[in-house]
Amino acid sequence: MITFQNISKFDNLHPTAVTIGTFDGVHIGHRKLLERLINDAKLLDLKATVLTFFPHPRMILQQDANIKLLNTLDEKIHILEKIGLDYLMIYPFSREFSRYSATDFVEKILVKGLNSKKIIIGYDHRFGRNRNADIKDLIDYGKTFNFQVDEIPAQEIEDVSVSSTKIRRALEEGDIKTANSYLGYEYMLTGTVKKGKGLGRKIDFPTANIHIEESYKLIPLNGVYVVKSTINNRTVFGMMNIGFNPTVNGTERSIEVHFFDFNNDLYEQKIQINILERIRDEEKFKSVEDLKNQLYKDQKTAINLIAKQ
Repeated sequence: MITFQNISKFDNLHPTAVTIGTFDGVHIGHRKLLERLINDAKLLDLKATVLTFFPHPRMILQQDANIKLLNTLDEKIHILEKIGLDYLMIYPFSREFSRYSATDFVEKILVKGLNSKKIIIGYDHRFGRNRNADIKDLIDYGKTFNFQVDEIPAQEIEDVSVSSTKIRRALEEGDIKTANSYLGYEYMLTGTVKKGKGLGRKIDFPTANIHIEESYKLIPLNGVYVVKSTINNRTVFGMMNIGFNPTVNGTERSIEVHFFDFNNDLYEQKIQINILERIRDEEKFKSVEDLKNQLYKDQKTAINLIAKQ
């Protein structure tokens, strides 16, 4: 897959089959649509292309919206790379772009920019300034500009919508099993390891403090989780706490990972944490010693869950 973030540099020498959307999560509902895109593209000798936008349109048009997304942009690219697309076009969304007329969008982006010969789109898709054009308009544009339009049935679109809603709700409730089942992969957090207060090391549970730069990334419910990561081509398991460290009167939400059988220095490294299961809520203990004792129990629980997997 070749990724473009500037449409003037898009390789439009070969005609494309295109689908359009935010594809947040790239979950199992999305994958059905993308598999259809790839199959149709192969049959018609077209390049399978996803047109998506960043920042998310709501970030620009509703600046007060506290939008939370399932993927950072880098995570989305990483997931899409594995699916078998030819091209990913990440179009920079701006207020200026939002004012494009439907005709400008079709002619400048779909036709001249992407050389689209087939567009696969949902029945409820709207586009152009004030979202005033719909699939019927797109079909008319297809007759003018010589591209075919395939409509995704309402049921498939509903499945995608339901999946996204259930994933977000599950993560907000700490239900990782449900979220992962709808995603088709393990929910991930990607961030840079920063220095913490060092309490974990003092009680024999050193942690990697994960700083996630993207404030729009959805962080699951506070609590203790079983996790894994790939570090230096090695799979490492561990447990992660999301929360405020109430036992030591913490005031800032943090993400701390204790890896099992791993002592390497990770400071300033960017790592991906895959979340496997939730163990318990975050608790305030009477003492640091009580917290330490609970962490030993958590570690035992985590290791048993990992063994079962």
